[in-house]
Amino acid sequence: MQNVFISIAVAAGFCLVSIPLLIPFLRRLKFGQQIRLDGPRGHFVKSGTPTMGGIVFFVSLPLGVMLTTKMDFNIVAALLVTFGFGLIGFIDDFIKVIMKRPLGLKAREKIFGQLLLSAIFAWVIVIYGGRGTEIILPGLAYSFDLGWFYIPFAVLVMTSANAVNLTDGLDGLAAGVTLFAALGYLLLTNVWGLTNMSIFSASLLGCCLGFLFFNMYPARIFMGDTGSFILGGALCSLAILTKTELLLLIIGGVYVLEALSVIMQVIYFRFTGGKRLFLMSPLHHHFELLGWAESKVVIVFWITAAFFASIAVILMLY
Repeated sequence: MQNVFISIAVAAGFCLVSIPLLIPFLRRLKFGQQIRLDGPRGHFVKSGTPTMGGIVFFVSLPLGVMLTTKMDFNIVAALLVTFGFGLIGFIDDFIKVIMKRPLGLKAREKIFGQLLLSAIFAWVIVIYGGRGTEIILPGLAYSFDLGWFYIPFAVLVMTSANAVNLTDGLDGLAAGVTLFAALGYLLLTNVWGLTNMSIFSASLLGCCLGFLFFNMYPARIFMGDTGSFILGGALCSLAILTKTELLLLIIGGVYVLEALSVIMQVIYFRFTGGKRLFLMSPLHHHFELLGWAESKVVIVFWITAAFFASIAVILMLY
């Protein structure tokens, strides 16, 4: 258990030390956030806030792991696919910020990259990592084997990392929600005796904790797609390596709600000839446009994330 706290401290500590150095560097390079013109008007004051801060996770996450546990095949695979997702996010941010293309990478380009990385990751851990092809049903002492259908299933799970990207729209929102999801996995993996996965969860938690110090309202830095894709990739790889892919729907319940709000908005818009189900999607913007203060929306979503994580832990342990 001592290594868990050390991992959290190392990952958080690196963020706390490096981000104050990173913020002025990003300002000098004019790596500022570009705000959507169709977004909430209150966000316009955030224009120019340094973004791409998630690049610190490329160091803080593996540092928290490597200094506290022996690296095994699955940990290395999880880190590589996580950083592969982060690289896609970095390229997306680079195009937005440096090349001044607000939409960044095209959707099909991002999805292709994610599908390729996810397929390689799934195949490697099944063939060489000893992961097997079983999944566990949450709340039931039962698992079933998907056989070779597991590969496309795992790919689908990994690409759900996009939901973390959708959640990254308010100061401290994505980092705080991911912190509670990581905490849920930390508790579960520690009880199950999955030492390396416990350390991985702890390091992920530490990354979020350290970043939140600078990302809480009013944010001094944003993580960008670089950070949100790293967090999403790390969380999804955790679910796959612990055979709890279905549990991710619960432990990451806030991400599910955010993604569903976007899907429902698009479907409703198309079938009603332009009407909107929500004032704006993803869901957090809907509450903003209802008149909620940004900090209130974030706190409510944090509480909801803690609730979902608690339900997930209870289901798996009792």
